[in-house]
Amino acid sequence: MRLLQYNNGSDFCLTEFFESDIPKYAILSHRWGPEEVTLADLKNGNGKKMAGYGKIQFCGEQAKRDGLQYFWVDTCCIDKSNSTELAEAINSMFRWYQKAARCYVYLSDVSTRKRKASDTATKCTWESAFRDSEWFTRGWTLQELLAPRSVEFFSRNCERLGDKGTLKRQIQEITAIPISALDVALLSQFTVEERLSWAENRQTTRGEDMAYSLLGIFGIHLPLIYGEGKEHAFRRLKKKIQKSLTGDPGKGKTMLICGIIDEMSPWTKLRDKEATTLLAYFFCQATDDRIDNASAALRGLIYLLIDQQPLLISHVRKKYDHAGKALFEDANAWVALSEIFTSILQDPSLKSIYLIIDALDECKANLDQLLDLISRTASTSTRVKWIVSSRNEPNIEARLRLDHTQTRLSLKLNEEHVSRAVQLFIDFKVSTLRLIEDDSELQERVRGQIYAKANGTFLWAALVLKELEPDMPPELEPLYDRMLRQVEQLQRKDPEFCRLVLSTITLAYRPLHLLEVGALSDLPRQISSNLDKVVKVVNKCGSFLTVRDNRTYFIHQSAKDFLLKNAFDRVFPSGKADVIYTMFSRSLEVMSKTLRRDIYGLRAPGYPIEMVEPPAPDPLAAAQYSCLYWVDHLLEYGGSVHQFLRTSYMFWLEALSLMKSLPDGIVMIMKLENWIKVGESPNVHAFIYDARRFALHNRSIIEQVPLQVYCSALIFAPEKSIVRETFEEYIPSWIQRKPKVETYWN
Repeated sequence: MRLLQYNNGSDFCLTEFFESDIPKYAILSHRWGPEEVTLADLKNGNGKKMAGYGKIQFCGEQAKRDGLQYFWVDTCCIDKSNSTELAEAINSMFRWYQKAARCYVYLSDVSTRKRKASDTATKCTWESAFRDSEWFTRGWTLQELLAPRSVEFFSRNCERLGDKGTLKRQIQEITAIPISALDVALLSQFTVEERLSWAENRQTTRGEDMAYSLLGIFGIHLPLIYGEGKEHAFRRLKKKIQKSLTGDPGKGKTMLICGIIDEMSPWTKLRDKEATTLLAYFFCQATDDRIDNASAALRGLIYLLIDQQPLLISHVRKKYDHAGKALFEDANAWVALSEIFTSILQDPSLKSIYLIIDALDECKANLDQLLDLISRTASTSTRVKWIVSSRNEPNIEARLRLDHTQTRLSLKLNEEHVSRAVQLFIDFKVSTLRLIEDDSELQERVRGQIYAKANGTFLWAALVLKELEPDMPPELEPLYDRMLRQVEQLQRKDPEFCRLVLSTITLAYRPLHLLEVGALSDLPRQISSNLDKVVKVVNKCGSFLTVRDNRTYFIHQSAKDFLLKNAFDRVFPSGKADVIYTMFSRSLEVMSKTLRRDIYGLRAPGYPIEMVEPPAPDPLAAAQYSCLYWVDHLLEYGGSVHQFLRTSYMFWLEALSLMKSLPDGIVMIMKLENWIKVGESPNVHAFIYDARRFALHNRSIIEQVPLQVYCSALIFAPEKSIVRETFEEYIPSWIQRKPKVETYWN
């Protein structure tokens, strides 16, 4: 973050700070006008001649009067010519305003100059001009009003008019924003519809900015795509806002955990840097293999603890300096992470720590060790408090060894409270249904039916309200059965296309990108290669799937469970093996067609990975899942891989480097080597052995510089290396003299 600072005279200087080192600062909110001073103008000295320079001077002088050395002005503290920096700034904007010690609103259309007493015309008081100010009509100023604790309003004469507290009645009347929101309440307590309504009458110069200006208000991050148009930007925004409900089953455990985090955050270091209490949390999700294991949970908790207390990084550094990052990626990851985590909790500088893990039942790997760790740390330290949620599984409760010092809250035993919360949810949703908004009697009947049949289940109510049909099943399984029957009753070949998509997504190791869905499912070519047609098939899969950021997710873990158990024969009529083999063979096919030398067009052999920006569209988008999981599907079913390796192995390593997943690739090669029997396939085994040695030997350089896989990795490989002999033609022609190397791997 760049901040401005007064020099000894009237000039300003710019200083850049890392997030953890940012000092107290003031921030300016204003309407852009002609001749705004940019970062380039400030650096080349042209800024002083421009009309916008006066606002910068005002902000700096007011900050100095308030005892603040640094201040921030959006026109000149962001390099808008750098698209990466601009995207980061827009996604950080709400947080920057929120963390500012003071926010000064400069109203260029409000004057405090009074008319002469003899003037018989209507007096133009500043309050009437304040109410009419265009500042209240602009999209970006909404977050600038809501985020900071201290918001002070100034006229164009630089005279103070009041602050957000003293003027809150007028602001509420002008904006229709509740006073509780102006009082820096948690915005998450207001519905999505309420927050969107605050921006309805506002405008931005670029249509897309109407959506981008709301990112912080919803606490989300979104890539910027200028040129996509306002409507498309809002579609992406709303998809990002949507939340997938998880629970036991659908009873609202995750919603309860979210509420607890929202309530606790303001008095911990997550929101208040002066606080002494730390709060860290993690949400397990069985449908995503990146966050379905105990190691991922500890990584998440450790990251949040260090983010709040940076000095805790020393506990990680000790391990890292000793063994490097491989320690955190291989089979020893759990041991290393648990030792680091325990060491952090014992740090004498810490006062009080709250740790939250949601959906323990969705943790697949090392769950027993995680439960033991929770139980041990909870019982040995009074400053460590755990909050965990899970379905009613006896082994989890037994492992946690609850005693008199701990509390068990059962949503099943508190059905009255859960049902009341579900009723409030239904009340709100029914009141927003446009089809019956003018018929109070029909609203009451609909509300009564859903009350009676929801059985205190959030997910059921949410799905039924989405469908809103008169035939309402009382439990989740009948609801899923009805959804699947609707899919099966689609016209022509749509039921089969949906079955292919559902079976593929069910057996995938992580949520699939829409392009990956097309590449891996056995859809006809004219559909699988067309993104719009894939989207149409996904949308026809009832309400089983939801799409966020072009990735497909199950609406709920129980939906996936239903397809695997209750509807197995309908989704997998020939068994899982056929689907797994299709995913494996289509993976080899898409990689063979997609992967090539220098796929990102970097050209320079020394181009470092930290400077790599994926092109748009990303040529690897459809092949990423295949690159990471083709071996896992091979091991489940079997198949031939020799031809693929002999033609595409080097391209695969380059792709893994670009995806920053080379360690995963090495693990895959080792799995493959253990699976191939020497006696049955000696040539294949020899190639894979050589491929493993090649990848391990060159891991560091390929990770750092992807195109070195064709340069130093090949020319320094042994003369008789099978990989070198197979891909020698890819050594750049400008390398005339090759070094003398050993004959075989030693």
